[in-house]
Amino acid sequence: MEKEVARESVLDGYAPKTYKKRREHIVTVDSPLETPQEILANVRTLPGMLTHRGCCYAGCKGVVLGPIKDACTIVHGPIGCSFYTWGTRRHKGRSEDESQQNFIPYCFSTDMQEGDIVFGGEKKLRAAISEAVELFHPKLIFICSTCPVGLIGDDINAVAEWTRTEYGIEAVAFACEGYKGVSQSAGHHIANNQLIKRIIGTGDIQPTATHSVNLLGEYNIGGDGWETERLLKRCGIEILAVLTGDGSYERIASSNNADLNLVQCHRSISYIAEMMHVQYGTDWLKVNFVGITSTIKSLREIAIYFDDPALTARVEEVIVDEMASIADEYDYYKERLTGKTAAMYVGGSRSHHYQGLLRDFGVDTVLAGYEFAHRDDYEGREIIPDIKTDADSKNIETLDVAPIDGKYRVRFTKSAYENLKEKIEGLDYYAGLMKEMDKGSVVVDDLNHYETEEFIRLLEPDIFYSGIKDKYVVQKGGTVSRQLHSYDYQGPYAGFKGAINFAHDTLMSLTTPAWKLVVPPWRHESVLEGTVGGDL
Repeated sequence: MEKEVARESVLDGYAPKTYKKRREHIVTVDSPLETPQEILANVRTLPGMLTHRGCCYAGCKGVVLGPIKDACTIVHGPIGCSFYTWGTRRHKGRSEDESQQNFIPYCFSTDMQEGDIVFGGEKKLRAAISEAVELFHPKLIFICSTCPVGLIGDDINAVAEWTRTEYGIEAVAFACEGYKGVSQSAGHHIANNQLIKRIIGTGDIQPTATHSVNLLGEYNIGGDGWETERLLKRCGIEILAVLTGDGSYERIASSNNADLNLVQCHRSISYIAEMMHVQYGTDWLKVNFVGITSTIKSLREIAIYFDDPALTARVEEVIVDEMASIADEYDYYKERLTGKTAAMYVGGSRSHHYQGLLRDFGVDTVLAGYEFAHRDDYEGREIIPDIKTDADSKNIETLDVAPIDGKYRVRFTKSAYENLKEKIEGLDYYAGLMKEMDKGSVVVDDLNHYETEEFIRLLEPDIFYSGIKDKYVVQKGGTVSRQLHSYDYQGPYAGFKGAINFAHDTLMSLTTPAWKLVVPPWRHESVLEGTVGGDL
């Protein structure tokens, strides 16, 4: 079916008021895309919609803070909130030496009960912190609040200050109640703000290599961060800190000492990239290590930034060697995947990143969207001045930062920097999702359950990439689905070797059509049986 016809067919299923609002969240891409169409994003989900979004707390604790391996993160709230963000995203972390702690396997919670909500939970929070200090002796404690805490008014900032005074260790409070903002994006912002205020810039680890970077917005799902680190090390580039996959307190605290910030997931970490640029003079470069073409482009742009002939030569050697190592497998999978179609609905920047990887193997994306994007994630950062700040956005503090004396350093003059931006597309810039999408592709913000089923029925993609919440519904409808939030316990998918892993898993799914063989019982027999009694 034609994509525009599919869009209108889906929208026609709504009542008039709902139609009017949802039509602004769904666009069919025009081409060429010098100026992408405007799409509505980062607004509240309509009541009654079965959305796949998460909450503010999930974005703060589950996404940004959870992967920091040596932070003892205590969730102040009911146990269900803690369990929800524990071990579900497969953040991998390993200790750098025997002295480094790793709390990723642990789940810390105050387990608030009804009495705590009635009489206040600060006393219980202090007791939990004391117990954690006694048992684990952490260097850093994070306190994350959930919905009940914001409603009853527990002062978690005061408890954090008490912890610093009582035990002499760093403690940071994150007021990330689930109802703040419209999605988990608000939680990203809150986490970024506190990390820049309390952690970044307080460490003293210095780079040991000539060229050093921080990897921002990499959460080491399935080991992605480790594969990216392997590639960069081969090129002679040192990763000083990762924010936050397999990240550590001391390295994140020292991240201001790196030469360059590399931004993988734009939405979750762009705030820190921008604030570090202002406070420390650290430039940031939007990269993408998902996909073969994208990885090559990112490595080359890093080399252009550092302008070192030896580094440039080494980068090219690594690219040639890595491509040679996967050549046979790449040809095999591309031959078998070419011509397939995919739909994609994921968070962060993944719906953009993975389209490039699919394109490497000849797979076309017919539909893509984000769970919690802002308009600039779709249309590009140039439209940021045109985005109106609504009441929900005002709930999240926007920090007013300034250069820090003694720590601010500039690598380029203003004119040299502008010349460099002409050579490097991603320097202090993200083009967004839509500019690289084919004409006629459908873009949907905050895709809901009804739209998911209808678009799959109308567009008939061979495979649907999404999250755990909608994966099994899609599969039971007969369409193969793989989830890109935790990779279905596979991975890594980053870099050259990761691309082959991804192609293997995709082809395996497409050639094992188990779900198409499932016939629901109501298709061939009645599920309601009975007799009519009494007079009619």
